[in-house]
Amino acid sequence: MKLIIAIIQPNKLEEVKDALNKEGISRLTILDVEGYGKQKGHTEIFRGREYEIMFTRKVQLEIAVRNDKEKEVVVETILKNARTGNIGDGKIFVLPIEEVYRVRTGEKGEDAI
Repeated sequence: MKLIIAIIQPNKLEEVKDALNKEGISRLTILDVEGYGKQKGHTEIFRGREYEIMFTRKVQLEIAVRNDKEKEVVVETILKNARTGNIGDGKIFVLPIEEVYRVRTGEKGEDAI
């Protein structure tokens, strides 16, 4: 079991979500996050004043998968549908899951995903 954490641009969320649904991946957690990477923020002008914006708004997706086949489908789908070719497209992290429990039924392991 793996946990895939993907940080993408907010305007790509619907496209990525729809593509994952087409691939049969229907479980997804979404969080609004802020951060910065290589670009270290940017400058914006508001009412004639210049402001330095250190953090960029992003969307974080968390997807639990049962096996390597599902992992490959999810990663490839996100890569294909979240990419704009610009700096700040995001990152994908793949982490091992030690245990999973479904709160409602008490199921554990792959059955809980």
